[in-house]
Amino acid sequence: MRNFAIYRLPHQKVCTIVTGTCHLLSSYAELGDESGFVIAPFLIGNDRPLITISPDVVRIFDDVKDVDCEIKKKIDEYCGLNATADNGRYSDRGIYTEDFNLFHEQLANGEFSKIVLARCCTAETCNSPSEMFAEACCRYPRLFIALFSTPESGTWIMATPEVLLEKNGERWKSMALAGTMRLSGDSLLFDVPIGSNGEHTIMWSEKNIQEQRYVATYINEKIRSFADDIKEDGPRTVRAGNLVHLRSDFSFTIQNNNIGRLIETLHPTPAVCGLPKEKAQKFIIDNEHCERKYYSGFTGPIGINGETHLYVSLRCMEISNYTCHLYAGGGLLRDSIEQSEWEETEAKMQTMKSLL
Repeated sequence: MRNFAIYRLPHQKVCTIVTGTCHLLSSYAELGDESGFVIAPFLIGNDRPLITISPDVVRIFDDVKDVDCEIKKKIDEYCGLNATADNGRYSDRGIYTEDFNLFHEQLANGEFSKIVLARCCTAETCNSPSEMFAEACCRYPRLFIALFSTPESGTWIMATPEVLLEKNGERWKSMALAGTMRLSGDSLLFDVPIGSNGEHTIMWSEKNIQEQRYVATYINEKIRSFADDIKEDGPRTVRAGNLVHLRSDFSFTIQNNNIGRLIETLHPTPAVCGLPKEKAQKFIIDNEHCERKYYSGFTGPIGINGETHLYVSLRCMEISNYTCHLYAGGGLLRDSIEQSEWEETEAKMQTMKSLL
């Protein structure tokens, strides 16, 4: 069980544990021939491989509460064995300001229309990985919750709202999720989509609307090379924990089963990278102080029991024994304000901090 993943899909109680053998892949396109649990980095590299856990055993539990103590003990034991060393990824306020100024300068000069800046902070916890997974399932019923651990990736937990690619019956789905606002006051009392009854309407800034439009346009353009019968719905406001986002949903059929090539084309989307994509990705890798590793990659089951649910790795942290490295990022446009962007990352980090 040295390689394992346990996950729970949004709006479900069933959780699934996958254990098996790790396969290391050299390109995202190879995922079209794989079946298992995917652990994908922001950018494939020698120290951040693309991994699938090819399942020897798949166990399904009706509820996370049904996972027995012996399995939880093994999960925590192997998370400890797979702990990775701290490589100095801590990003303080001054470093974030330095990165923001550098990134924003590129936007002002017209090098990018959008670019995403990420940061990392370090925190301690007395909770075990299995406890934090169970707590995340309880706190965030709308989100995809996953805890995975391999010697190659280390141990990570996440609670993410963003679908990269999933199959629903005969049709496939993707999502454009961008724009962020924090809920407070009476808005936190309601468990319905914001504005669905004409109340608690969110007033979105032009910056958030434009940021989401960039992502939606990108996904629409990319899937057209691989898909037929494309339907787009949105944007609309959706809730993720104490945050709300703008979301557009896409459904389609894939031509010639080109799943791997579609994944390679989509990832990374402008929601976690920027535009133009390749240039923004290189700039991020070369200049961002935060070493992203598996943050802003994607993860989830592919072809397990005939289902695929790949989610962008947001709201996540890497666990090294009882030290946690928390990650968050935000999309920058030319009119972005540094203090507002910092506060957005702070709000996003609360999703994981609440588990500590």
